[in-house]
Amino acid sequence: MTKVKWSTLAALTLCVALCLCGGEATALAQQQQEFPVATRTLKNGMKVLVQTDHNIPNVALYIFYRIGSRNERPGTTGISHFFEHMMFNGAKKYGPGELDKVMEANGGSNNAYTTRDVTVYQDWFPRSALPLIYDIEADRIRDLSFDPEKIKSEREVVASERRLSVDNENSGLLDEQLWATSFIAHPYQWPVVGWMSDIEHWTMADLKHHFEMGYAPNNATMVVVGDVSPEEIFKLCEQYIEPIPTHDRPPPVTTVEPEQLGERRLVVRKPAQLPLLMLGYHIPKTNNADFYALNVLRTILFQGESSRMYQRLVDKDQIALDVQSQTEPAFDPTMLEVAAQPKQGIDPQRCEKAIYEEIDRVANTPVSDKELEKAKNIRLVEFYRQMRTISGRANTIGTYEVFFGDYNKLFEAAKNYSAVSKEDILRVAKAYFGANNRTVATLLPEEAQKAAQ
Repeated sequence: MTKVKWSTLAALTLCVALCLCGGEATALAQQQQEFPVATRTLKNGMKVLVQTDHNIPNVALYIFYRIGSRNERPGTTGISHFFEHMMFNGAKKYGPGELDKVMEANGGSNNAYTTRDVTVYQDWFPRSALPLIYDIEADRIRDLSFDPEKIKSEREVVASERRLSVDNENSGLLDEQLWATSFIAHPYQWPVVGWMSDIEHWTMADLKHHFEMGYAPNNATMVVVGDVSPEEIFKLCEQYIEPIPTHDRPPPVTTVEPEQLGERRLVVRKPAQLPLLMLGYHIPKTNNADFYALNVLRTILFQGESSRMYQRLVDKDQIALDVQSQTEPAFDPTMLEVAAQPKQGIDPQRCEKAIYEEIDRVANTPVSDKELEKAKNIRLVEFYRQMRTISGRANTIGTYEVFFGDYNKLFEAAKNYSAVSKEDILRVAKAYFGANNRTVATLLPEEAQKAAQ
């Protein structure tokens, strides 16, 4: 079944302007009526979403595969990230190195990213290259090469990446330890890049099984945004993608992380110029009613130099060089991370204490009307900025479709942000930022530790 909604990018500008001025209902109606998305599910199960934008003669094509490190097991960790590399290394028609050469020769480029939940492949190209891009994507989905020499080479590349980004990178190492300590049951506990011993020992059977279940068309959602019509995209999909057979999807992840009943702490000691502090708080999955309130709270606490944490730790107390927070879309209950970089000679516990004081303040004293409105506006403006480009729209449409279960829910974002109240801020701060729900990770420079003994 195909559903089409037509509009222009100007409608989005109007929608955000209306929301910022308080006209949320009017803006929502405007978006729902005019935002252009067409959808179709192919016979092999792949869902395709198309948004037309003729402003520039370019196209962004994103394929979201519902396969990430949460679908791995001890012994195969990192294998999803490995395929992020392998998918660029040759198939039946476009051999090793050919994908990039052919795409670049036709004015295109590509990339990919892997998370704990998904692997996403991105193509950007002029509309004249449409048939070529579909031929390339069909080739690597259907007939990816499993050449032993290429596997060996790429395995070494991934191992080197792990050494650079984790083993020899203090923030990467501490982040890995934080997740491994915060989760004791759920597969979010292991790193996306994988443990080194697993990287070194994946078997050919492991690789083929993971590829078959993860990269099946019925385990994917395609989003196309740009100078295209839905009809031509669906025709290309029928020609190139629909003949690709389905496979059994990854088995469901049924493990539920037990409620954390007390603070967990870990210390890493290694050579470093400065100490580092990271905190992790368990929060719900993305498709949860508290998503918007948590984002507004995170904005109040951590977003920019006027945020409470930056004002306290960096400007007022001058005990940290920086403090920030991050989280990412997740299918299961996940973690909100806080990272602070103490200044030279500052005990990380001073930063930790200041962070807790600011959290307690926001959990027990209502924020002002001005501060709440400012945080909402920041979230809305960020949302609009993502939607201004064809690449940002492709990623946003795909994220809402995959993680929220329906791309239409992106039309409710402005309304949901505007609906966040002071009471919501108090409630989520108390619910998720308590001591029993946190894991504290500290990196102490070895030299400082020896001097203290």
